[in-house]
Amino acid sequence: MTSLSSLDLLDAVIGRTPSGEARPGQRQMAEAVEKSAESGRHLIVQAGTGTGKSLAYLCAALASGKRVVIATATLALQAQLVNVDLPRLVKATAPLLGRAPTFSLLKGRNNYLCHAKMAADEEEDAGTLEGTQQLKWASSSKGFAAQVKRLYAFANETDSGDRDDLDPGVSDQVWRQASTSSSECPGATKCDWGTECFSEMARARAMEADIVVTNHALLTIDMFSEGTVLPEHDLLIIDEAHELADRATSAARAELSPARLEWLATRSRRILGADIAGDFNEAADQLRMAIEDTGEERIKNGLPEQLDDALTLVTAACNNATTVIKNLAKDDKNALVTGQIRSGIDEARDCAVRARENSGNDVIWCQPKPASLIAAPLFVGGLLAANLYESRTVVATSATLTLGGTFDTVARSLGLGIAVEDDDFDPPSPTAQPTPLTGAGEAGASRVEWDELDVGSPFDYRKQGILYVASHLPRPGKDGSANGAMDELVDLIEASGGGALCLFSSRRAADEAADALRGRVDYPVMVQGEETLSTLVRQFKEDRDSCLLGVMSLWQGVDVPGDSCRLVVIDRIPFPRPNEPLTAARTEASEKRGRSGFMDVSVPVAAQRIAQGAGRLIRRSSDRGVVAVLDSRLASKMGYTNYLRNSLPDMWYSTDGDKVKAALQRLNRS
Repeated sequence: MTSLSSLDLLDAVIGRTPSGEARPGQRQMAEAVEKSAESGRHLIVQAGTGTGKSLAYLCAALASGKRVVIATATLALQAQLVNVDLPRLVKATAPLLGRAPTFSLLKGRNNYLCHAKMAADEEEDAGTLEGTQQLKWASSSKGFAAQVKRLYAFANETDSGDRDDLDPGVSDQVWRQASTSSSECPGATKCDWGTECFSEMARARAMEADIVVTNHALLTIDMFSEGTVLPEHDLLIIDEAHELADRATSAARAELSPARLEWLATRSRRILGADIAGDFNEAADQLRMAIEDTGEERIKNGLPEQLDDALTLVTAACNNATTVIKNLAKDDKNALVTGQIRSGIDEARDCAVRARENSGNDVIWCQPKPASLIAAPLFVGGLLAANLYESRTVVATSATLTLGGTFDTVARSLGLGIAVEDDDFDPPSPTAQPTPLTGAGEAGASRVEWDELDVGSPFDYRKQGILYVASHLPRPGKDGSANGAMDELVDLIEASGGGALCLFSSRRAADEAADALRGRVDYPVMVQGEETLSTLVRQFKEDRDSCLLGVMSLWQGVDVPGDSCRLVVIDRIPFPRPNEPLTAARTEASEKRGRSGFMDVSVPVAAQRIAQGAGRLIRRSSDRGVVAVLDSRLASKMGYTNYLRNSLPDMWYSTDGDKVKAALQRLNRS
């Protein structure tokens, strides 16, 4: 522990910042995180936009004197921490501490160039392209060849080997030729390039740093690998914590595709022999036919016979290949390729076994395009409770952690307040009276306990923003927006003079709206997918009167302060698709308990999404504007309406379109 408090360090940083000012919520959060680090009590902190939460928890982390890992969900926040906030913190606090605090960025192994992979021969490299075996190395197109050439030039110049340092970047397909995953890697001691490995060097730097910045994906891999990936640490800070349950679900998901089996066949032929390759190809053919016959549906009551037979072939092929690998010489000169094959075998066998067991803890479904079989956990709360909290103090923070006015839904999704052994999906119902699940004595000894804090936001939302619901529109249909919604959208954009971020719940709706707007308004209209997301956001910032239309990846993480974004339009309440496999399975699990699956599952998801979307409007204290929801259900008396509205920033509420459009016109003129 340093002799300086988090507030001492915070004051030092603010004092060196032009126009820096103390923010009550920021100071409150810094003190709470510091107290949590001292006491060992887990903590959830909601810190609204503009609080300065990153600097608050960084100062607390440094004051604690502990080894700290910070995990983020997005690359944007990761870059902000490493390139802006941490250098600023180090510069301001080094004179007080008598030393310069150290920090490091650690990513998954496949984010770094692999010397061994790049040294592989052309035949092996061509075989690494899943599902595209006919594509020859650097010869399929001028674009592909140009990217490969640029990648090799980067490899000869870089000190980091980090993919994000390659600008402009390359496609995933090209990058796969030069990177490897942790499961494929034979390890530094067994690799000819081990002493020069970019990933190992990054890990070595992280081992020595005071603060390590990583991402949710690597955190969840570390959890499910018994803590063998991240450096040992005492304090874990999870930023953008509302994303963690979804990232954990992805990490615990297994997927098996015919293309992956064909890749195994190609990769195995030279090392394991033609018989093994033939086994994988036969299994791939059978699996493809079985998935086509099964169609896009969830498998609930036992596997269809054809699919079960295909998985029997998959398991047998994996077992035969494993036997051959075990008999290879210990000084195998193809260690990298063998590691890749072994990893692919483990992935294929894991998915096949989980699908055939079809336990109540997994959801199994087929996906025809591209053909694949998927197994994912129904609920990860039990996994998180068992793996996230025991060996360290955890602080979870985000701008949107209270849904419906309480922390309960998000806390439970993070494994808080539930028994470690509880794998059942049992979320708190939005319709129930709020009941704190914190460690006030009612939670059993086996349950993870925590403290919670909402430090609010420095923004005056009621003066800075209007929440407008177009209550006169009919309810939107199943496949599109409400009748008249396009006219309403045009009127709003005309009133605001552009400067509109339009968020849609489907790509089809976004494309149709773009086509309509381009024929009816004189402002530039950009649509997600026409350019890279970073390019579109930059252009939107630079052109005050432009309009940017997009889908879910625009609903969060987009930070456009100022009057380039003075209107945020949400086409409909973003409920998840009811037939999406995980949503359907979780809904059924809730209904089996005699509750409303829609209220337990779909409403909290919609609340989180709409809160994130509305949060794009007010990014600093001088921002003004309107969040317009073109879904009249948000103005109705339905049971979920208050829950959704209570999840949004407390803006001035109106259903009077004429008054709202007049306010937009005044804002545009000003």
